[in-house]
Amino acid sequence: MRILLVEDDSRVASFIRRGLREENYTVDLAADGEQGLFLAQTGEYDLIVLDLLLPKRSGLDVLRTLRTERITIPILILTAKDKLEDKVAGLDAGADDYLTKPFGFDELLARVRALMRRRGDMVPTLLRAGDLEMDTMRRHVARGGKELVLTNREYALLEFFLRHPNQVVTRSMLSEHVWEHDFDTFSNVIDVHVARLRRKVDDDFETKLLQTVRGSGYTLQTPVLK
Repeated sequence: MRILLVEDDSRVASFIRRGLREENYTVDLAADGEQGLFLAQTGEYDLIVLDLLLPKRSGLDVLRTLRTERITIPILILTAKDKLEDKVAGLDAGADDYLTKPFGFDELLARVRALMRRRGDMVPTLLRAGDLEMDTMRRHVARGGKELVLTNREYALLEFFLRHPNQVVTRSMLSEHVWEHDFDTFSNVIDVHVARLRRKVDDDFETKLLQTVRGSGYTLQTPVLK
């Protein structure tokens, strides 16, 4: 799952980004309203965490612009503005949730999970390819009943493959959806991580799921279980 964090306080942003990454989320960071709006308009995100007190463009203006453009990404406002009228204005402008600073990180995570669950009707939370299963709510991956222990990046990669089964997934697609927006697409980092993931997913099993498509990228095949 990919999250856009729009927060101008570098210490708060670093704290939130690090915590979300530890929960296997991919996080892009915008330090002002203009950058946040641009990334929200051009990227594909599962959730936006949005401050209101931002330079260049207020969070409320960003929120209203996105909703006017019919961009329906769930938006969680995270702000120091704690007056009732601020909360009402944010929710009426189209926010899906509103959390005030200071906040507990466990509560932030719970609200993120709740918003992800609300999207459950549109985005499946139990993903399968043959005997490979991923439960995105429990953050659990298993193949043939055996739990697979994955790093955060491997988990994000596998989730993307499982959401695009039997399709050719290019390196540029992976760099856009699994890595942050400033990732160096000319490095071999993607190939290294996919190779490590393949060893964990396929090495102990006769049927190989992750395949390399020469000159194009990778594909995750979904065999028919007998």
